[in-house]
Amino acid sequence: MSVTLENHLAGDGDLSLSEQAYRHLRDRLIMLDIRPGEAINDGKLAAELGIGRTPVREALKRLESDHLVVSYPRRGTFATIVDITELADVSELRESLEPLAARRAAKLATPALRQEIRETAAAISKMGDGYDPYELMRYDIKVHRLIYRAAANAHLEDVLIRYDNLATRIWCMVLEKVPSVASHIAEHVELLEAVADGDAERAGKLALEHVTSFEQAIRNVL
Repeated sequence: MSVTLENHLAGDGDLSLSEQAYRHLRDRLIMLDIRPGEAINDGKLAAELGIGRTPVREALKRLESDHLVVSYPRRGTFATIVDITELADVSELRESLEPLAARRAAKLATPALRQEIRETAAAISKMGDGYDPYELMRYDIKVHRLIYRAAANAHLEDVLIRYDNLATRIWCMVLEKVPSVASHIAEHVELLEAVADGDAERAGKLALEHVTSFEQAIRNVL
């Protein structure tokens, strides 16, 4: 049975098919549902998503610019390999940009976003080690994207999503070796509360601590 975009992307009805396909495939790639090095068949994907090939091909072009897929003439398109050696470079950039986004979010988040941030913090605070680690990582993605959106700078949001995607792929490569994914995700509670409370200084400090602990957790299992 084919799985249409509507099944996967409820709430995205106002987006173009190309944008919906891009977001869906992007998230499958960063969560390693599409494995590194795996061949990507645009026709098969189009059938699975219940759309034509054109939106899928447009999505794949964007994903190539995100360094999530790579195309070779006469060979096809493949999910990129996860390069652990990129960890230091990605972390260096995130250590500068994540605190900036958190500080901006604390200052500029709308009342509606502050409420969503508080609700997300409350949901995370109830989680524990019994949760599936991949489900926890989806919460990690949600938290970061929520803060980026609240920062109210489309250019900063775009850059940070790209680097967070690369960082998440690295994390997912070692996910089963990390002692407690839940404790990593739990770090978000204080950060989200600081953003919701408008405490820019504390939000920036906690964002930096989160990025550095992320890098250390990965290095500990390499």
